[in-house]
Amino acid sequence: MTSLKFGTSGLRGLVSELVGLPAYSHVRAFCAMIAEDGAAGPGGEVLIGRDLRSSSPLIAAQCARAVADAGLVPVDCGAVPTPALALASLQGRAPAIMVTGSHIPDDRNGLKFYRSQGEIDKADEGRILAHHAVLNLSAVPAEAATPDSLDALSAYRARYVDFFGPAALDGLTVGVYQHSAVGRDVLCEILAALGANPVALGRSDRFIPVDTEALRPEDVALAAGWARGSRLDAIVSTDGDADRPLVADEAGRFLRGDLVGALTAGFLGADAIVTPVTSNSALDRPGLFPKVVRTRVGSPYVIAGMAQAAAGGATRVVGFEANGGVLLGSDVERDGRSLAALPTRDAVLPILAVLTGVAEAGASLSRLAADRKFAVALSDRLQEVPQEKTATLIARLDAEDPAFRNASFAAHGGVAARDRRDGLRLTLGDGNTVHLRASGNAPELRVYVEAMDGDAARALLREGLDLAREATAILP
Repeated sequence: MTSLKFGTSGLRGLVSELVGLPAYSHVRAFCAMIAEDGAAGPGGEVLIGRDLRSSSPLIAAQCARAVADAGLVPVDCGAVPTPALALASLQGRAPAIMVTGSHIPDDRNGLKFYRSQGEIDKADEGRILAHHAVLNLSAVPAEAATPDSLDALSAYRARYVDFFGPAALDGLTVGVYQHSAVGRDVLCEILAALGANPVALGRSDRFIPVDTEALRPEDVALAAGWARGSRLDAIVSTDGDADRPLVADEAGRFLRGDLVGALTAGFLGADAIVTPVTSNSALDRPGLFPKVVRTRVGSPYVIAGMAQAAAGGATRVVGFEANGGVLLGSDVERDGRSLAALPTRDAVLPILAVLTGVAEAGASLSRLAADRKFAVALSDRLQEVPQEKTATLIARLDAEDPAFRNASFAAHGGVAARDRRDGLRLTLGDGNTVHLRASGNAPELRVYVEAMDGDAARALLREGLDLAREATAILP
């Protein structure tokens, strides 16, 4: 058995089970797949980027060796945000590999694969695994490759400075929680280039697993403390590979990622949004967006949904997830400036869109957030819960034990409806919701809730976590 598997975004698992032959052989399999499709002939380039976790440089070197051994040319882009690598891949028409575990702990890491047209899809994942089995490699060559190098940051920086304009954020003071995010410096540079005063906060030399859907109490406390100690219009941050944003208002209160996505989509004038079932139910409110497509959790599903929306006639397609990552599915124009599509999760676009909205409205971020009238949505996770246990609990709640299901939520009028598109989303008799699903990236059970006010949501989240904790503890 191995922890390595394709989840919601790339191949992930324990470092001890990825470093060495597994990383090398999966990259060889990816190269075999793109060669089979004619997407990379002998001597073609493959871009390689990495985040700041401790194992990433070694794994990136093993990826470069694998690319070279496949007859291709590895190009080192260094420590770079995932969306910056994706942009370089699209612009250079070159496949790419990002070494990142995103928000998961430092003892885990992963590989994210890109064709020259964008992220691989679920079918590609299956083909990589098939090539991996056929190759059946048994050793990693001892010698290292000597890759070429490429600056992937300049074009990424220019993308946003050119679109938003040099005065977009004039007068704003923005705290930047840097921790160990790979995009921490370029984010400050972009904010400054747009006229803001960025204030660097909380920089760390060790990797910190900041999860935008399950914030650590210490991150919440840090933001509140920074807001009390300084006059800040907002506090912003990202996860480890800078494809998921964190945005807090002037009081240091973090906005949900789906609210950040909705504000971004509104700023860009989206005529269709694509978002997973875990995003706030308020998005389906009539009149908010012309078209709403709901998907399973994971960027490959959102990307497929964006293609569906475009095929249906939408011309401004914006995808986003409950974690806040925004995918731009079509070119957009605003105030005479154009922004090219980038169909991969990105943290910088939503951060800048929300902040520009604050500057243009001359209102506080808390006011803009309140105007959206979202239901109060909270989420958390239980760690070290095998996916098999989560699946057993969901099956019991879904169909196997109606008495258990209704008794579990008797105080809320039982269960009125079930949605099985990804895990199990329960609409309760009182109108509140509880959603349980297994993480696609780690052995975690995710719990999402919605209620009409904060106290009710916090109480429901505790109930959901307690139910999951007790049920999985007694399962074999």
